[in-house]
Amino acid sequence: MSFKFLDRLQPLGLLILRVSLGAIMVAHGYHKVFGGLHKHASFVASLGLPGWLGYLSAGVEFLGGILLVVGLITRIAALAVCVNMCVAIFKVELHRGLVGGYEFPLALAAMAFALIFTGPGPISADWAISGSGGISRR
Repeated sequence: MSFKFLDRLQPLGLLILRVSLGAIMVAHGYHKVFGGLHKHASFVASLGLPGWLGYLSAGVEFLGGILLVVGLITRIAALAVCVNMCVAIFKVELHRGLVGGYEFPLALAAMAFALIFTGPGPISADWAISGSGGISRR
């Protein structure tokens, strides 16, 4: 059985992937940016990382999530989210194991990784601006 007919729906798949990841990141970043920014920075510092990375992390989650939902500078936002999730895996969750530990940030990092290489798809601000999802056509 051939599922080639589903290729026409790839733009919808990328939209759902991008908006889902963005919404999750906005939700996780919102409470850090609007109410717990200093607490998050202190937590990051307790992990042995510079405290200013806590502010950067919260910004990546909130603003990067917004950029992903809209589909604006998607590949850069996805790269920032992917790095953020990898740090979360290795500095916070790894010792807990896969199940109940790093499974969620791993799934988010994989979603971001996919968007880095596929781009936002044609249903995005990037595509509306450049007509190519952030990559030049030759």
